[in-house]
Amino acid sequence: MAQFKFVPWLIHWLREISGFQFEWDEGNSFKSAAKHGVAPEETEEVFLLKQAAPLGVQISPEAPEERLGIIGPNYSGRILQVVFTLRGGKIRPISARPAGRKERRFYEAYLREVAKGV
Repeated sequence: MAQFKFVPWLIHWLREISGFQFEWDEGNSFKSAAKHGVAPEETEEVFLLKQAAPLGVQISPEAPEERLGIIGPNYSGRILQVVFTLRGGKIRPISARPAGRKERRFYEAYLREVAKGV
């Protein structure tokens, strides 16, 4: 399982950017659907809803380019974990899967913290 290191800029980026643009690698667009039952549209919804919690930068396993992770709901409320990279200002999803129990707890704790700050 991948490990992430929190980076403060990611939460700001998720909340403030307008007009997310996606670039799908042909293999990755079908990999998450086949392996985890997550369609590309569901992956994009996690960004578009602007309710995702930032996991941060992937530190393990090492990858050839910077990978970022988030956890958040899609339009139907399913909580997904998404790993992606940024290329040329576009989001390039690498994988998306239903969040596990620990990840859902992390997301719920994140929501409680956000609610305190409002």
